[in-house]
Amino acid sequence: MRLSRKSEYALLALVDLARRYEKGRAKIIEVADNNGIPKKYLEQIFLQLKGAGYVRSIKGSNGGYELAKSPSKISVAEIIRLIDGPLASVGSASLYFFEHTPIERNEKLLRVFKEIRDIVADKLENTTLDQLV
Repeated sequence: MRLSRKSEYALLALVDLARRYEKGRAKIIEVADNNGIPKKYLEQIFLQLKGAGYVRSIKGSNGGYELAKSPSKISVAEIIRLIDGPLASVGSASLYFFEHTPIERNEKLLRVFKEIRDIVADKLENTTLDQLV
C-alpha cells in the first residue's frame, strides 16, 4: 500500500478538524495554511469528504468546515479507502476491492499478501482521528 498525496492531505486536514471538534468551524484557508495544503486542492478533498459524510460546511461569516461525526468514529482506514481504494497491495488479497491477479497462481504467496493486508488493515482500522490529535 502506498498513500497518495491526496490521502495524506485528507488525513492532515481531518486531524486538524478533529482538534477543533465541538469548538468551532475552521475556514478552509486556515486548514490549508496550518497543514501546507494548496487551498484549491483542499477544496476538492473537502468536497469528496463532504459527499461521503465525514465533513460538513456552513456558509456565512461564522461558517467553515467541521467534522460531521465524532473523531472517535472515523478511522484512518476509512479515509484511505475513500481516497485511494484498497489497503491491500494486490487486488486478489483485497477484501473490499477484490480482483483476480496473477499472484493467485501461488497460494502461499497470496497468503503472505493477505497476512500483510490484515496487519495493515488492523492498525489503520483501529486508529481513529481522536488518537491522532
